[in-house]
Amino acid sequence: MREKSKLLLLFILAGASIAGYMFIELGPNWDYALPRRAEKIAAIVLTGSVIAIATLLFQTVTNNRILTPSIIGLDSLYMLVQTTLVFFLGSTSLTVMNKQINFAISIAFMVVFALILYRLLFRREGQNIYFLLLLGLIFGTFFGSFTSFMQVLIDPNEFQIIQDRMFASFNNIQTEVLIMAAIITGVVLLYLTKFVKYLDVLALGKETAINLGVDYDYTVKRLLVIVAILISVATALVGPITFLGLLVVNVAYEMFRTYKHSTLIFASMLISIVALAGGQMLVEHVFTFSTQLSVIINFVGGSYFIYLLLKESKK
Repeated sequence: MREKSKLLLLFILAGASIAGYMFIELGPNWDYALPRRAEKIAAIVLTGSVIAIATLLFQTVTNNRILTPSIIGLDSLYMLVQTTLVFFLGSTSLTVMNKQINFAISIAFMVVFALILYRLLFRREGQNIYFLLLLGLIFGTFFGSFTSFMQVLIDPNEFQIIQDRMFASFNNIQTEVLIMAAIITGVVLLYLTKFVKYLDVLALGKETAINLGVDYDYTVKRLLVIVAILISVATALVGPITFLGLLVVNVAYEMFRTYKHSTLIFASMLISIVALAGGQMLVEHVFTFSTQLSVIINFVGGSYFIYLLLKESKK
């Protein structure tokens, strides 16, 4: 099947998933239910697209298909920020209860942390990008340990607030926060168009990209900043979904067997939307909210991650 036909099929599946979520069991109170579902679908489309693009960029820069941007510790930092706010300010404070303020604070911390990591990486010439991954793992472990320590000490009633944010959720997303996330994402994606033409060359490796005339350090710095902002927006909007990007990007690679990023970007976005919209339908209509979407995604994505590791080890 040709690439255009496959993309068309994915587009139809994404449209069917969105329509299914919007109208299945809508009930008589459609004037109330439809706007709420529309907000969730908008969040699903935005989050799925952002995570897919960020993961594809990250794998291209690192030249490794079994890595995700969460490896640099952004998910752990998000939970640390949420836990710290509740621990020191209380669950009823403005920074915790007001979603716009909480969203802005979370993004600010995650982006600043990523920029500091990148500064450490590119401070000296010849620094390997895997040094960034090592630092990310170390900081992620530290953030996770410190978060667990504070959660043990925190009041059990306030821990419930933190527990709700450990898993990605598309419930109770305020329109103002969604608009903020959409504006930030739009600006970043507009800036990304400047570097899309280099992605196919970067996938060939650092030495080849440099030999073909790409300003490697300049391009990689900008792409990593873009990745950090996109992942920060998605995580602050709905919570951490660790394995979604790994799953959808690798499925896109398997489906299309190409390294043309103009195709892979749209394919990954559509697969991500199908996964999230379909998963949300399962959560609401099959499991009746007895589980979280991120649990389903992380279970499937984690299993696929193990499969990829075993596959790579046989090569």
